[in-house]
Amino acid sequence: MQGLRMYFLGTGTSQGIPVIGSQHPVCLSDNLKDKRLRVSVWIYSEDFSIVIDCGPDFRQQMLTSGCNRIDALLFTHEHADHTAGLDDIRPFYFKQGDIPVYAEKRVLESLQMRFSYIFSNENKYPGAPSVIQNEVKENKSFNINDTEVIPIKAWHGKLSVFGYKIKDLVYLTDVKTIENSEIEKIKKCKVLIINCLREEKHNTHFNLDEALEFISLVQPKKAYLTHISHLFGFHDEIQEKLPENVFVAYDNLEITV
Repeated sequence: MQGLRMYFLGTGTSQGIPVIGSQHPVCLSDNLKDKRLRVSVWIYSEDFSIVIDCGPDFRQQMLTSGCNRIDALLFTHEHADHTAGLDDIRPFYFKQGDIPVYAEKRVLESLQMRFSYIFSNENKYPGAPSVIQNEVKENKSFNINDTEVIPIKAWHGKLSVFGYKIKDLVYLTDVKTIENSEIEKIKKCKVLIINCLREEKHNTHFNLDEALEFISLVQPKKAYLTHISHLFGFHDEIQEKLPENVFVAYDNLEITV
């Protein structure tokens, strides 16, 4: 039996690494672990195939990972680095039909405005994909192919975002604050994925100290840092600073839960 698996499609922040035109040493690194597409993950088992977020690197990520089916596309929030690749669900739509998408009401409304040709059925262009909209609500779990998905609400500055708990795995990104009631839902999970932008403080993202404090509070067996900026430093040097159960995620890393 195949266990629950997670493939890190991208682990970078909104500009990716290398940043266009940057001469920063991390952007010039030859280490493949320092090259990061926009943040996204593919979670799958024998029973389901779920992608969380669909940024501007989505097509490249699907080709590299070998993902050939999406049972559900989950969104954390509406920012472009998490949504701008939505048009590239077309090959999945041509194979599978309408693609189920899950997002907070505000996020669905943003997507409807920006991708009106996908969400509207009026005078629809024959090459455009179609979706099945599912609203994600606080404290209301839902099932994908009989597998429970638990939304975890957090705050990206003043903007609400949703992370997701699937079995013993929790995925959170773009988090700055999270209420105790939501933390209780994820304590002592087996695997926690959490954003960690850099060492310096940031207005809307965890920095390293905040991420490590959160990991200590949740006490997962393993934790992986994602949504990483070039300002954080080189992958290998970051890893040397971390506790033994905390790892710097990198693009195309695959783990089993």
